[in-house]
Amino acid sequence: MSATEVHTDNGGTRVEPTVNTETELSKDKIFHLLQTPRRRYVLRYLKEFDGVVEMRDLAEQVAAWENDTTVQALTSDERQRVYIPLYQSHLPKLDEEGIIEYNQSRGTVERTKLADQLDQYLIVDEQTGDDEESTGQVSWELYYLGVSVFSTALLAGAVLGAPVLTALPSVAIGGCIVAMFSFVTLAQVMSEQGARGQ
Repeated sequence: MSATEVHTDNGGTRVEPTVNTETELSKDKIFHLLQTPRRRYVLRYLKEFDGVVEMRDLAEQVAAWENDTTVQALTSDERQRVYIPLYQSHLPKLDEEGIIEYNQSRGTVERTKLADQLDQYLIVDEQTGDDEESTGQVSWELYYLGVSVFSTALLAGAVLGAPVLTALPSVAIGGCIVAMFSFVTLAQVMSEQGARGQ
């Protein structure tokens, strides 16, 4: 756990551990901690490997997941791009919140009981290895699939002479299909830009 320097009356300092007394994390705090894929990868790794782990091993596996490769195939640049932010930012943040025990000088990391509260918000796709927050957010593929199915039904209805659809000109049906795909694509682009801006 992280430590805090406390100044005493006689001019000296003593180091006291910072203890997170919070027993239940708020949803806002949980979502803030899980907003970056890198932290989700850290928690995934720590859940798979119980006990104290080497920070170097953790960083290498996170880099491999991020680059969709194996630890053995990682380049030194790929390792560095992950190691430094983990060392300087992500692990200290998780330690500060009491989610992990991070000993920076020894280079070790261990999951705490508080991390159990985040597990229900993490879904690991076993086929792709991707982590997603289980916040009720549907993947964009499902939106596109829904629009495709609806478009197919519209076209089939027009070809088979469904009463409502025969009254509409072909251009209107085509325009409706194009508008639906355009709307979903625009929504996805705006959502991804918003996520990058956080």
